[in-house]
Amino acid sequence: MTDDPLVWPPENPWPAAPGDALWCHHGSNIVLDFHGDPAHAEITVLSDGNHHMALEEALKDFARAHPKMNGVFYLTLPPGVLLQIFMRGAVQLGNLRLQVKPHVLVSPPGLFSALAQNGRTFQHAPFMRSRGNVLLVRKGNPKSIRDVGSLYRDDVRLFISNPSTEAASHSVYRETLLRLCEIRSMDVDGMARRLDGSDGHVMYGRTIHHREAPQALASGCADAAILYHHLALRYTRVFPELFEVVALDGGDPQPGASPWNVTSRFHAGLAGDGGQWGDKMLQHLMSARVTHIYRNHGLLRPDE
Repeated sequence: MTDDPLVWPPENPWPAAPGDALWCHHGSNIVLDFHGDPAHAEITVLSDGNHHMALEEALKDFARAHPKMNGVFYLTLPPGVLLQIFMRGAVQLGNLRLQVKPHVLVSPPGLFSALAQNGRTFQHAPFMRSRGNVLLVRKGNPKSIRDVGSLYRDDVRLFISNPSTEAASHSVYRETLLRLCEIRSMDVDGMARRLDGSDGHVMYGRTIHHREAPQALASGCADAAILYHHLALRYTRVFPELFEVVALDGGDPQPGASPWNVTSRFHAGLAGDGGQWGDKMLQHLMSARVTHIYRNHGLLRPDE
């Protein structure tokens, strides 16, 4: 365990210029989910954050294929925040206010529906899906967490995304746990009470669980986190000395199709006319090259 903040690798499809000033402190002043130069980039992409590692690689690939383009700016934030940005045209980042005009949106389909209800219509199509959910634990599994049954123990504290600020992921995680408990004839009501936080054995994230979950485990605030498989895969690749994966059913940590392990789906579409590069970006996102990139990061096309 460590009280120090995790030091994330750079995640930017557009390389920094030699000699650029660097200002960040991983404990207080760092921006992880805003990528690129908002003032000069020729295309802005807004995306939910849980597949940020695959999106980063896909956008790097796009930038390499279009060397005359003047950069990509992209945000990887919860859908609720993206909705606010669309409605207000800006986002407050600490003491910095950024005006944001998106060209491409990637998100769960519910965000496109919410935008339509607010008078913003977008053409969008299925893009990717998750493979299910797993448990992330500290390296060596010090609490001997074996499967969903371990989460009933009073010495195990579970991290889960916030039901208010990240409702999409929270509902997927919650439904997965309750379905599995029902199939295994476990105490479904007891698990529901635990997930509601009534017994003090659940830690909710605040706003952006794809950064908060590994930090909660690394600092010892939680013993296990329920996560999309592709997020857990990312953490074991970036921090192999800190984390490992446990299957919810005690089997293969790479989940396959099952009646209980709920998957999430993501759509992609243009915002407005997409600007000069929006159509090309969408074509790229739907290409075989991006299919390969996302599959390597643990995600699949919706028809796979």
